[in-house]
Amino acid sequence: MKNKKEGFTFRVGLFLLLVTFCLGTVQAQSSKITGYVKDQSGEPLIGVNVMEKGTTNGTVTDLNGFYSIVVKASNAVLNFSYIGYKNQEISVAGKKLIDVTMKDDSETLDEVVVVGYGTMRKKDLTGSVVQVRPDKIANENPKTVQDILRGTPGLVVGYGEGDTGAKGGGEMKIRGQRSVYTDGGHNNPLIILDGMFFQGELSEINPDDIGQIDVLKDASAAAVYGAQAANGVIIITTKKGKKGKPVVNFTASVGLTQKAAYRDRWQTTDEYLQHYVDWKEKNTYGVNAETGEYAAYSRPGNEYTSKPEYFRNPNNLSDAVSLEQWRNYSTNREGESDLSIWARRLGFRYDTALLDNLLSGKTVDWQDEAFRLGFNQDYNVSISGAGDKVDYYMSLGYLRNEGAFVDDTYRAIRANLKLNAKVTNWFEVGANINFQDRSDGEIGMDKGGFMENSPYAMLKDENGNYTQDPLMYQYDRANETNWYFEKQYIQLEKGYTTLNTIFNAKVKLPFNITYQFNIAPRFQFFYDRYFTSAERPNSNPNDRGTNREQAKRFNWSLNNTITWDQTFANKHHVILTFVQEAEERQYWSDRIEARNILPSDALGFHNTQNGDKSVSTFRTDDNHQTADALMARAFYSYDDRYMVTGTIRRDGYSAFGANNPYAWFPSGGIAWSFTNEDFFQKYAHIMNSGKLRVSYGKNGNRSLENPYEALANLYPGGGKMQGYITSSGDLYLMRYLMAQRMKNPNLQWEKTQSWNFALDFGFLNDRITGTLEYYRMSTKDMIMRQPLSNFTGFENITTNLGQVDNSGFEVALNTLNIDKKNFQWSSSFSLSYNKNRIKHLFGDRQDIVDATGSVVGSREADYVAAGWFIDKPISAIWDYKVTGIWQKDEVEEAKKYGQVPGDPKVWNNPANDQYDADGNLVKVVYNNDDKVFQGQTAAPVTWALRNDFTLWKDLTLSVNIYSRMGHKSLESMYLNNDDDGGGMTYRLVNKNAKEYWTVDNPTNKYARIEAQGPEGAKGARRLYNRSFIRLENISVGYTLPRAWTEKIQIDRVKVYGSVRNAAVWAKDWEGYGDPETGNFASRIWTLGLNLTF
Repeated sequence: MKNKKEGFTFRVGLFLLLVTFCLGTVQAQSSKITGYVKDQSGEPLIGVNVMEKGTTNGTVTDLNGFYSIVVKASNAVLNFSYIGYKNQEISVAGKKLIDVTMKDDSETLDEVVVVGYGTMRKKDLTGSVVQVRPDKIANENPKTVQDILRGTPGLVVGYGEGDTGAKGGGEMKIRGQRSVYTDGGHNNPLIILDGMFFQGELSEINPDDIGQIDVLKDASAAAVYGAQAANGVIIITTKKGKKGKPVVNFTASVGLTQKAAYRDRWQTTDEYLQHYVDWKEKNTYGVNAETGEYAAYSRPGNEYTSKPEYFRNPNNLSDAVSLEQWRNYSTNREGESDLSIWARRLGFRYDTALLDNLLSGKTVDWQDEAFRLGFNQDYNVSISGAGDKVDYYMSLGYLRNEGAFVDDTYRAIRANLKLNAKVTNWFEVGANINFQDRSDGEIGMDKGGFMENSPYAMLKDENGNYTQDPLMYQYDRANETNWYFEKQYIQLEKGYTTLNTIFNAKVKLPFNITYQFNIAPRFQFFYDRYFTSAERPNSNPNDRGTNREQAKRFNWSLNNTITWDQTFANKHHVILTFVQEAEERQYWSDRIEARNILPSDALGFHNTQNGDKSVSTFRTDDNHQTADALMARAFYSYDDRYMVTGTIRRDGYSAFGANNPYAWFPSGGIAWSFTNEDFFQKYAHIMNSGKLRVSYGKNGNRSLENPYEALANLYPGGGKMQGYITSSGDLYLMRYLMAQRMKNPNLQWEKTQSWNFALDFGFLNDRITGTLEYYRMSTKDMIMRQPLSNFTGFENITTNLGQVDNSGFEVALNTLNIDKKNFQWSSSFSLSYNKNRIKHLFGDRQDIVDATGSVVGSREADYVAAGWFIDKPISAIWDYKVTGIWQKDEVEEAKKYGQVPGDPKVWNNPANDQYDADGNLVKVVYNNDDKVFQGQTAAPVTWALRNDFTLWKDLTLSVNIYSRMGHKSLESMYLNNDDDGGGMTYRLVNKNAKEYWTVDNPTNKYARIEAQGPEGAKGARRLYNRSFIRLENISVGYTLPRAWTEKIQIDRVKVYGSVRNAAVWAKDWEGYGDPETGNFASRIWTLGLNLTF
């Protein structure tokens, strides 16, 4: 028994030992891993899949981005995956804590693009679509939609002088100007907001609310919007809530706006006075009888020829003239100072405030008084989130920007509410409500008149009150250009209140069919209340009073969409889309201009009924327009290799003639993803993606200045009155009615046809991606105003004529240059070239005449009055050509042209010059035959380069450059016609500073003061190259470590700063301000804070 017991005990002990060993082994192989997953900006990612590779063991990150998982093997590998980000695999290798930063997958992010009435995978596209993600440039603090879109390939965002102010903005064109007609925003792209036509200003959309923007550039992509898509389409999609806990995001930024460029006035009194010396001396220039040199005080018969250096500063006289001799040139007051004598010779008068100020050194910097360091504020807060049934996004924003000019302030309050609810598994509803209230006007300054005041003129009088006339009425003409004085007698309230809404419902039907209904009512109220008080001294009561205008718009559009999306055998993908659409636009406005308000205008713009009816006016306006459309689109893809898209759309619009309200717009496209072919797989490690695209389409343009353009209309005729006698014998005077416009029942759609050829590519696992595109477009039946003969009684008629062609190519290139743990560098480059040509206009013919005067053929006539020429760009420059400046040694040659040294040389075609019988030149003749083509004002080449750097994962730096090249412009300031109606003679104005020609400074930069071209070409202007490169933005952002922010229960804290319009380099625009705006430009410094809870 004992042996048996011992044997049993041994076996039990061995068993327990084995169990213990096995448990120990299992314990050694299983381990718990925890960590935190975030994106590249430091934001926690919710719902990231964390899987143990090769098993079904997995988990997801929680609401704060944390996860915990027990792995079963010591050599386990964790796979992290999330939509929109690259998968990452990390070996456990004994680690207990694994934090992960997910990196954007550019291909996946761009995979779904909005194409109109739906979305498509990017790899399925057959048309030209560019996607822009505002979150990529958040550090730049874009204040407008246009700021987001600058640098997009094929899209030119304007930067005019008005766009650099407090409101910002900029006109946009996609692939050039399609039509010579420009009224009614005729060449602007169509804007789509969350799937519906957007009929407001882009300033109504808060950039902080935008999730993505898709730009449809070719006819195939834009054809689904046929009627309005001829100029391309910009689709804006706002943010929506993401699944997880509510996320509160707060952004606050402040900034400063300063003058970056302007056509400056003379900045010192020495420069200002020297300009007057040169202006006075210009009439004394002539050939010196003794030296033969062209010099001052040498013109025969001039009263100052015997008084050399009469206008010169007595402190700068040459050795040839003594101070006593200089004094004796004029009769002076006893004891009068030399400075006073000199000032009077330049135009200052005895016993005037200006002379007193000059003698005492008292000055005003009027340019400095016109500018300021503007202060900007932008605050936005949003709350977003989503559950199983509802997602929501709510935001509120306040914006107040001050421009660099003292009369430029913009204020806006913006709110947005976006809700989507899944009522059942097959029924969803949604709403998007956008509200804005904005001020849109300030008491405007006559900037030119204000800043050209003499530095010795008075801003305020001796009592500290603003002066009405800075010259104190001591000169021959009043100079009432003091804005600070005028604004005391003016009140202004002007702005808009807008409610833009979208409501939708979506039903999922059997067989993968969906039906969606969208309706977008929009209401806008406009008010303009302007009052000018009769209390203003020296004012005519009949010119003073109040203007009150109010207007409202109510628009709605709706569409019904049916979509069938089906995949067969995992290779055949079919999408059919059918759309019915309708819209209506209504507008009403009333305006009262009350003048000579009696007995008092103390109530300001609150009193119009007491205005004098004989000098007051009343006006009303309203219009109504409707449109409807049907559209069908078919898409087919085979095995993600071959794609075909076809679209047909029929549109109708009430503004066109009764005979042509409808038009058809077809399009189609094909694409081949050749890198998905079997034969290409051996090259996949080099070129991982490649697609060829070809598309064709026809789009329409219905943008008109007036929705009744096709109809004749009556209007009060020219202000003339006629009598009307009532039955009681009373006589009333009223303006008679007359026909203003000739009707055209055949007015129809303007149509643009285009071809697009493209290659999309990706190399080295998409470290290098890009697109090459070539396009050709032809716009026919252009909406134009055709001139009419005088006997018709009308100047023109709106009709369809002519043709404009555009062609060009675009290059887009994106690269990931360095991708290290603590340093990433990526770049994006775009280049666009556009060739624009007018092919036909009105169809009139003109003779072609050879050198002998014989007619050798005919050609279509140009429209010279409008500057439109066959086979030339719409923006062609055709004018006299300035080749230089006549110099001092060219006196005799200049005389042949009726000119003197310092005047511009203008190229002459001798064919029309007059000669005597011996062949001697009698007269140089200038006419249209002497004008030549010298380029175009629209830039044919644009390019942009952006570099993004990320250091230590939390510090980002972005640098953005863009350029326009190849465009030119003519400038008349080159002639220095400074007196301009007596400004220098009577008002002692301060003109723009420039290096003009004098006998002592024979430059070629500017002509002499008061220069002119030859007879027939007196206003000849110089050609300037407007090419430039702009350092558009530098931005820096830093996300604080999460370990810091968690202590104060904030998920994310980010600080950022930027400078917009940091610098600009121009080839040939010195002294004229900014080369893009033509004059004024601002620079904006911004510092911001972003908090996420």
